[in-house]
Amino acid sequence: MDITLTPDTYMPSVDDNGNYTDNIPIIKHGLFCPCGSRKDKTYENTSKFAAHIKTKVHQKWLLMLNQNKANYYVEMLKNKEIVESQQKIITQLEQQLQRKSLTIDYLTGQLTRQTSQQAAAAVSIDLLDIDTI
Repeated sequence: MDITLTPDTYMPSVDDNGNYTDNIPIIKHGLFCPCGSRKDKTYENTSKFAAHIKTKVHQKWLLMLNQNKANYYVEMLKNKEIVESQQKIITQLEQQLQRKSLTIDYLTGQLTRQTSQQAAAAVSIDLLDIDTI
């Protein structure tokens, strides 16, 4: 099995006015831009990525991000609520699993003891009670 490094996903910076702006990060294992100009394209160095952020499609994507800031904020709040509710559900399921696991262990122990008692009873046969043929 080979170990592969996945490229980082580009995220624009936010300036003092709250607008998204491009900055060129340090590229270690490649960089993927979610702007959609070239699907599954990974930029391996800063010069290629610098050329990419000047394209019309990338600039249009950045403009769209800035125009929809409020929508993204509302969506982020909804996602936060979903994550919190899922964390509660996961906690409840983990507690149920732990209770069921303890029940299984208890019942397995009882069954093992009962089986060993039956085996011991079967082994201890009084030979004097056996009728001879």
